[in-house]
Amino acid sequence: MFMEKEAKQIVVDGNSMIMGRLASQVAKMLLNGNRVVVLNAEKMVVSGHVRSNVDNWKQRLDLKDKANPEHSPYWSRRPDYFVKRVIRGMLPFQRPRGKEAFRQLRVYAGIPAEFKGAKLLDTKTKRPDEMFEDSMTVKQLVEKLGYRS
Repeated sequence: MFMEKEAKQIVVDGNSMIMGRLASQVAKMLLNGNRVVVLNAEKMVVSGHVRSNVDNWKQRLDLKDKANPEHSPYWSRRPDYFVKRVIRGMLPFQRPRGKEAFRQLRVYAGIPAEFKGAKLLDTKTKRPDEMFEDSMTVKQLVEKLGYRS
């Protein structure tokens, strides 16, 4: 089976990290058999112009199956679930390997007490301040999509 060996737990801080770049790295870690915990999901950054980001995500949220709208994909507006769904999109979720990898993922908004003082993985991804585009946090994005905390 996929998870035969002992899985190593990796704790990643999402504070001011670009969501897509970090999500692809987390997906790779999961597929390599590790358990991954992502902290501060609401502080992750979505790069790009604010208006176009909101419009693109609203268009995705409005996708509905005409015959049966209950069969449509669901995107949560809660920041931690939102980031978890983005990571799921980067996994082969329709296959057993992807489902097993997804079960090893935990995403939290903020830092729970059990992870205070945990050793965080330093990911080598581009930071938002190195970019020339606009950006917004995941919390700002989901609030514009209808989330009320």
